[in-house]
Amino acid sequence: MSKSAYIKLVEGSKQSEITLDDVKKLLAYYKEMTAYTGQQLGWDYQQAAFPYTIEEKEQDGIQYLMLKGIEPSQYYYLLIGVSQEKDTGYHYIQLVLPDRATHGDCTKANEYSRFLAKQLEAQLQLLNGRTMYFNTRK
Repeated sequence: MSKSAYIKLVEGSKQSEITLDDVKKLLAYYKEMTAYTGQQLGWDYQQAAFPYTIEEKEQDGIQYLMLKGIEPSQYYYLLIGVSQEKDTGYHYIQLVLPDRATHGDCTKANEYSRFLAKQLEAQLQLLNGRTMYFNTRK
């Protein structure tokens, strides 16, 4: 059974809407940061920190990103989509861990969801159902 993490843009978040292009820019920023860290350490940290290629996909009119593992035995894939809650109107990012996910995929899904939530100052519901708050709460 697949699991999902949700990064919800709530009151106090940096922005109120999100697009797949925004997510791609944040992932590019993550890759840039880890590449810089790798330069400082003298090894290819970026490859270890982001062992995926990013592919844009569409199914039934719904666009999403597929993070496909470069080394399939360690990393299978992750899916990332954006949507809006019907009842609250909050925009959110959904990060899906597929059924065949590896332990590495699970670790990276948690890492990326925390990174995205922190950058957006959003509310994060982790894969295990627990909630973390990176937004300013009143």
